[in-house]
Amino acid sequence: MADERKVHIVMFPWLAFGHIIPYLELSKLIAKKGHKVSFVSTPRNIDRLPKQPPNLAHHLKFVKIPLPLIENLPENAEATIDLPYNKVKYLKLACDALQQPITEFLQRTCPDWILYDFPSYWIPSIASKLNIHTAYFSIFTAAFLGFLGPTEVLKGDEDGRKTAEDFIVKPKWVPFETNVAFKLFEILRIFDSIEGDEENISDIWRVGAAIENCDVLAVRSCSEFEPKWLKVLEEIYQKPVVPVGQLPTTGNNDDGDEEKDEAWRFMKEWLDKQAKGSVVYVAFGSEAKPSQAELNEISLGLELSGLPFFWVLRKKRGGEDTEVILLPEGFENRTKDRGVVCTSWAPQLKILSHESVGGFLTHSGWSSVVEAVQFEKPLILLTFLADQGINARVLEEKKVGYPIPRDDSDGSFTRDSVAESLKLVMFEEGGKIYRDKIKEMKGMFCDEGRQDRYVENLLTFLQSYRSVKDDK
Repeated sequence: MADERKVHIVMFPWLAFGHIIPYLELSKLIAKKGHKVSFVSTPRNIDRLPKQPPNLAHHLKFVKIPLPLIENLPENAEATIDLPYNKVKYLKLACDALQQPITEFLQRTCPDWILYDFPSYWIPSIASKLNIHTAYFSIFTAAFLGFLGPTEVLKGDEDGRKTAEDFIVKPKWVPFETNVAFKLFEILRIFDSIEGDEENISDIWRVGAAIENCDVLAVRSCSEFEPKWLKVLEEIYQKPVVPVGQLPTTGNNDDGDEEKDEAWRFMKEWLDKQAKGSVVYVAFGSEAKPSQAELNEISLGLELSGLPFFWVLRKKRGGEDTEVILLPEGFENRTKDRGVVCTSWAPQLKILSHESVGGFLTHSGWSSVVEAVQFEKPLILLTFLADQGINARVLEEKKVGYPIPRDDSDGSFTRDSVAESLKLVMFEEGGKIYRDKIKEMKGMFCDEGRQDRYVENLLTFLQSYRSVKDDK
């Protein structure tokens, strides 16, 4: 029977840890069911991955393919975390230059499927020649893809959006009422990457081509959370759309690393001393870096709130980042009795799981959102780039997260609005709905049985699609 056939799946995520980790989570869930998974990335990225359970070693293999040397790409820069924002385009060019080694790997291994990410829009043209089926696996929400629109709009084949202002209204292809759209400041920050330049194909064109040429679209989503948006995707793409669940992170991935264990011991000691639910955890992911003005207001807002805080602050994006940001003078000294600013590694899952943490000030990156839901930590939202604005609107619309009030045109906000937002969501009666809603979401996002069914549905689709094609 088709559903008993084991498949060999290649995973090829974009070179950003916000993409790599969801691909890894899906890989683990597939490997656990006895299917073979080849996880392809660069040597340094694979070396930076958390240790995997030994019981998966037989089915989950890691394949290191070195990045070619590209002009303007710093040495050892193999992920977006290693680069300032303006150099990420060179990482995409290096990724494009992997076409030959990827082709050779696929020829050697003859997998049934390859699941690929949007920058590698060229995968289907290679795979089709080798009779390998392709799925674009989007780590973006269904709402984000639905907002971006049909492939002909993304690729510029049809009159679409020409200006930043076109992105701040509901698209014509969305048939229901919604406030999901970018704020002007959010789209202005990423408009260059959407537009592209003479050196690089635009992100939005890559997304369009990735979707247009795949056999199936797999989405990090669930029908309980985004039923209308998943329907939009089916209608605008006219191809199979398979939600794979929210892919909550499994296990504390840093156990066994002595240096990290020691760092966590100090953090835990501090958290253990704080009252239950009193600490605001602040982290903006591996990509986002506040401007100096934003850093000032966040810092002084935390100080003004009077709340204990644990802040994981990323001051630099890789060795090439020369833009220095500094905490306000005297801030750390004034808050040393109730706050921690950590500028190195910190185990987000362990921090969020600690009972002293009562709220999470986040950039709205989807992996962070899922982790907050996992541990029922209410969300205070402060967006910076990429899909974060759309994610924040979705959360805001569902009362799952509260956005810090900002100026729509330039994104500015005040220390007072930071302090007031934190206190509202964590303690005040007006924020009770956000505390309640995050608990409601846990079953939807993190139930193991539900997640397992989504993976089963995906595998059933991949197996039956394979057998129908191959039997022709």
